[in-house]
Amino acid sequence: MRTPVVMTLGMVLAPCGLLLNLTGTLAPGWRLVKGFLNEPVDVVLYQGLWDMCREQSSRERECGQTDKWGYFAATPVVVARGLMVTSLAVTALGLLLASLGVRCWQDEPRFLLAGVSGVVLFLAGLLSLIPVSWYNHFLADRAVLPAPASPVTVEVSYSLVLGYLGSCLLLLGGFSLALSFAPWCEEYCYRSHKKTAGSPRRPSISTVYVEPALTPAIKYYSDGQHRPRPAEFGATNKPKVGFPMPRPPPKAYNNPGDVLDGETVTDSQGASSRSTRPCHSSLPCDSDL
Repeated sequence: MRTPVVMTLGMVLAPCGLLLNLTGTLAPGWRLVKGFLNEPVDVVLYQGLWDMCREQSSRERECGQTDKWGYFAATPVVVARGLMVTSLAVTALGLLLASLGVRCWQDEPRFLLAGVSGVVLFLAGLLSLIPVSWYNHFLADRAVLPAPASPVTVEVSYSLVLGYLGSCLLLLGGFSLALSFAPWCEEYCYRSHKKTAGSPRRPSISTVYVEPALTPAIKYYSDGQHRPRPAEFGATNKPKVGFPMPRPPPKAYNNPGDVLDGETVTDSQGASSRSTRPCHSSLPCDSDL
């Protein structure tokens, strides 16, 4: 499976934003102060969050200048220090989650983890955008950010620009990675619907009453009348279907001999009568039957 475009875009923009924010946080270039009295015209002062550097004609640069106006104690500078460091830490956490969620050594990406990393990176972009915007808002306010009086002028320096760019890249990268929630939500909803449709519905009645089995004599004899069995109903009501099968002829006993032989006698008048003597035939006699 190819890595989705939103994940690839997020993995490209987020590290770039981290690099720009790291440079803007450490570099002493948030504000440019120039036009000092009793100083050469080309002398400028770069003020950052952690250091001040004096530069002349782009050849001589001296950092670690003394803070004569209480610049580092200003509220925007103190807040920017804390939020920028927090933003860097959150960005590192988001990139770690993104590297585990986006497909690198796996067959398929982990959409849920990639979406969570996008949310974390988006939060990191907000944490860096807030101090940069606040500092830029009070850039020329000497009451909030102390600076020498006129004719000294203050301008935006390169670190502030890098902070804006890094914050925007983090926001875009985090939003791109957060779109990974869409496939995960689709799969989760499909599984939930399939599980709900496949599971049997529970009966609304919790108690089931079963009629006790009765003996045939009681079951089919009630109210003083005999009720035919269900089989009898079927025998009377059910129509016959099919062709009648021929029945085999009944077996008859055939005696090849005369079974009356020896059982009759003729008297002197010529009339015949049954004899009471035992029959001499080996076959059964009527008296025996």
